[in-house]
Amino acid sequence: MADISQPRHLDDNTPGSSHISNELLDVIPRATQPHAVTGSTKTGSHRLLFNRELSWLDFNWRVLHQARDERVPLLERLRFVSIASSNLDEFFRKRMGGLKRQLAAGVQRPSPDGRTPGEQLRMAREAVLEMNRALSSVWEDVLKPALSEQAGVSIKNYDECSDAQQQWLREHFLTHIFPVLTPLAVDPGHPFPFISNLSLSLAVTLKHPGRKTEHFARIKVPTSDSRWIQLPDVTGRVPIEQVIANNAGELFRGMKVVNVHPFRVTRNADLKRDEEIADDLIEMISEELQERRFAPIVRLEVAANMPEDVRELLARELSLRSDDVYEVEGDLDLVTVSQLADLDIPELKHAPWDPVTPQRLLHEGEVKDRLNFFEILRKGDLLVHHPYESFASTVLRFVEEAAADPQVLAIKQTLYRTSDESPIVKALLKAADAGKQVAVLVEVKARFDEQNNIEWGQKLEQHGVHVTYGLVGLKTHCKTTLVIRREGDGLRMYCHIGTGNYHPSTAKLYTDLGLFTRSRQTGDDLVNLFHYLTGYAPEQHYKKLIVAPRDMRHHFVDQIHQEIENQKAHGNGRIIAKMNALDDLIIINELYKASQAGVQIDLLVRGHCRLRPGIPEFSENIRVISIIGRFLEHSRIYSFGNNGNPRYFIGSADWQRRNLDDRVEVIVEIQKKRLGARLQRILDFSLSDQASAWELDAEGIYRLRNAGNSDQINGTHQLFMDRARRRMVSSDPPWDM
Repeated sequence: MADISQPRHLDDNTPGSSHISNELLDVIPRATQPHAVTGSTKTGSHRLLFNRELSWLDFNWRVLHQARDERVPLLERLRFVSIASSNLDEFFRKRMGGLKRQLAAGVQRPSPDGRTPGEQLRMAREAVLEMNRALSSVWEDVLKPALSEQAGVSIKNYDECSDAQQQWLREHFLTHIFPVLTPLAVDPGHPFPFISNLSLSLAVTLKHPGRKTEHFARIKVPTSDSRWIQLPDVTGRVPIEQVIANNAGELFRGMKVVNVHPFRVTRNADLKRDEEIADDLIEMISEELQERRFAPIVRLEVAANMPEDVRELLARELSLRSDDVYEVEGDLDLVTVSQLADLDIPELKHAPWDPVTPQRLLHEGEVKDRLNFFEILRKGDLLVHHPYESFASTVLRFVEEAAADPQVLAIKQTLYRTSDESPIVKALLKAADAGKQVAVLVEVKARFDEQNNIEWGQKLEQHGVHVTYGLVGLKTHCKTTLVIRREGDGLRMYCHIGTGNYHPSTAKLYTDLGLFTRSRQTGDDLVNLFHYLTGYAPEQHYKKLIVAPRDMRHHFVDQIHQEIENQKAHGNGRIIAKMNALDDLIIINELYKASQAGVQIDLLVRGHCRLRPGIPEFSENIRVISIIGRFLEHSRIYSFGNNGNPRYFIGSADWQRRNLDDRVEVIVEIQKKRLGARLQRILDFSLSDQASAWELDAEGIYRLRNAGNSDQINGTHQLFMDRARRRMVSSDPPWDM
């Protein structure tokens, strides 16, 4: 059987990146064309893999498509512009930053798809330039006019305002903006100022009227409260940077303002603080070189009309090359478009969705005029599906009841990411104050939540909670809760194992799954897992849980091998896997082997995917789709045919190297047939989505199913909402089906 490291024939022009097709949909531009490697030939396994950087950018094209799709409500389209822009910022901080570190360190080893760091940087720049043009175009040419037509909200340039409006803006500037600003001069006595990451700034060129000397200054634009200044007529809004620019003379009295232009910088992710930096890129750099001070800034965005001399000054002072500079037509920093997406115009948003409470939690477990979660779980395992089913009435209720129950002796939880005013943490504090044993693993390297998690950890410690801040060298990414309760026949353990974070806000936006069980073996495994996380007990053995990095990779490889054997013996090898991203080379290799053996494989991969489906003799039995829509697909489900008796697994891990090798992850098998049947329906409905699913082909082209069919509006997200509503009114068990 051919191996990824021993490929057969493939044309040397095989593309190394995926891209969105314009064939079926004319509302998005064609993404970057398939790239041939310049200066080298792709040989060996390189031709079997898509480039990770370009695959990641293709995911962002699918996000950006939501902003162009007229089937999506207008304000939701604005939000997707913001998300796509934010994603691009992260791409520069992590992926482009990692490639630049490789280049500066002299790394010559090619990526798995056969490209050097320099080649990837050039390809990524070309792709980003096209994406920048598309982002600006959809905002300036499509959504701004649509806002005016549909919402009566006009985004105006300062010079489009009437004299009366400009006078009002000037008074607003002097009263509300002027006192906040701190102009920073640049001259021999004032070095070039530090430019904070992703901040919007103004480059100001000045001239002294008497001495005729030219000067430069920088103004940081405050955008946290409101980027868009609302005019007195309510409908008009003007970007704050234009208000500042047109009144900059007040900041430099005695000087003549020659010109003012916006710019924005993106800084490299901090290696010491951010474990999620491009670890696959950084591992190629020697430890000594990792400590070197690489260029801290990886992108300079400038207004397209910025004079060349100002652009060169900025690039020189920021130690950037010309290919680090990106021109933007129109408004910079489209992340702040989210402020407009929050406008209170319900008819231009999705109809509100109120997650339902599972029927079992409404109709079972009534004890002394209240529902008791533990009574419910004694009758059987419970599977919940967010955001269709309520986080508050399931996961939060489980923790809150445990905190209040006098029979509960201990609560243990992994806390990867949670909200600012976390009700989960409040419940844990209440439990500790009541004298229960509470142990929490707080992951301080959770991206964007480092400070928040540290503060919560400190507060928990003050209340007597046993707090551990992760393991050295591993990020704790698993989503687990263990409740130990004293009952008549001894101690009982109640468990929750999920695919998503204990975060009430994201639970309304992310699709996730959670298993509640009182399985003794699962409880014993969680006890051992927490001993591993909080103490010195590395040699744990698990009966039901599959834990990374110890066992998970081997488990998945074994399951794939079993399907190969099933295919040989019975002709029914089958794999369905749903995840956020797929880039692990070993797993991809095993999937290729399974496809060559005839195993039928369907992959639901929301984000980047290095595997190339549909290659004759290699992956012709593999199909890949990506679902992008109202909610963020986040659940991980793995299904193996097992000769007609399918096995189902859910948990926190994707098929990415970092999940399998560098993190503590937990996968659990769903053994109850009725719950497995529910997971199968979730997979079947997702695979048959005709509205929001993108199919990936062997040439790296993503095609939206039924792109030209305007009747196909609602995909799986709407289907699951409709089914959740029907379950609420159904009187026929099983209610969790």
